[in-house]
Amino acid sequence: LGVSVITVSKALRDHSDISQETKARVLKRCKEMNYRPNLAARALVTGRTNLLGFVVPDLLHSFFSEIVRGLSSALQGTAYTLVTTSSDQDPKLEKQAVEQLIARRVDVLLVASAQWTVEMFRRVEEAGIPYILIDRSFTGLAAHFVGVNDEEVGALATRHLAEVGSKRIAHIGGSELSPVVGRMEGYKRTLLKLGLASDPELIYNVDRVEELGDATGYEATKKLLSQSPQPDGIFCYNDAIAYGAIAAVLDSGLRVPEDVAIVGCGNILYNKFLKIPLSSIDQQTISIGQKAGKLALQLIEAGEPIAPQRILLEPKLVARQSTQRKIESTPRTARA
Repeated sequence: LGVSVITVSKALRDHSDISQETKARVLKRCKEMNYRPNLAARALVTGRTNLLGFVVPDLLHSFFSEIVRGLSSALQGTAYTLVTTSSDQDPKLEKQAVEQLIARRVDVLLVASAQWTVEMFRRVEEAGIPYILIDRSFTGLAAHFVGVNDEEVGALATRHLAEVGSKRIAHIGGSELSPVVGRMEGYKRTLLKLGLASDPELIYNVDRVEELGDATGYEATKKLLSQSPQPDGIFCYNDAIAYGAIAAVLDSGLRVPEDVAIVGCGNILYNKFLKIPLSSIDQQTISIGQKAGKLALQLIEAGEPIAPQRILLEPKLVARQSTQRKIESTPRTARA
């Protein structure tokens, strides 16, 4: 080729101070020789691995899979690769995954955390790796965050149930993760604003909301329906819980939505194909991933710490049959 090693290196890195003709000659020769750069060696020189690590609590739940899709789309056309691993909602497994990604010297770490404390993130800070919290934040931890406005999720769902005629609106929630707390606050605030009953018996809290899903929704709804008077609307923390809630209502001899209107959260892709299509709050999951990916690239390019950014997306209601109620004067009562 008659060029120096430095020129070849610049051509492979798409450097701007060599001509397009020289770059084309180098790349053509590399293709002929089936040459691939040694990324591990390059990382030793540049201090970058071109890897982004993402720890999620559950890959079976389409919410996190959609975020991964959004992240991947944001990285398309860049030199960066996304490494994704699941903690299976286990804080210990999450810590192990984070330690492994730190050892791999990822350029940015993204975490949808199952932790109850911020101790693990102090370890990430000590390692000098920028990180972004996804979906779940921590009080008192100044960190980059990308997620949905969870208080508005709760407000939007509760307001919609009231608009279709529900007077006793129940909520099935769970552990003290920030999305659960935010949605609960939005639910309570909206009931107060609308002058509707805010009865503690209308709130059913469960452990490990993401894991238990429809079985939890079924059990919780059966207990809620044993009350007198019964709830006539239920806001479920996620869509999986809502599936169980619908089954419990139907098994009790009641109708959805005539007797009990139900709204979930997540807007899972197949909600519209259910026997009773589910009304749900869309969290813009792909956009969460895309915005997180763009923020990650920004952190890498900055080369130094920047002030924490909090990016909140606004939720949207997708109304379907589970809340499309024709209000009747004589609702049914659940079978004993």
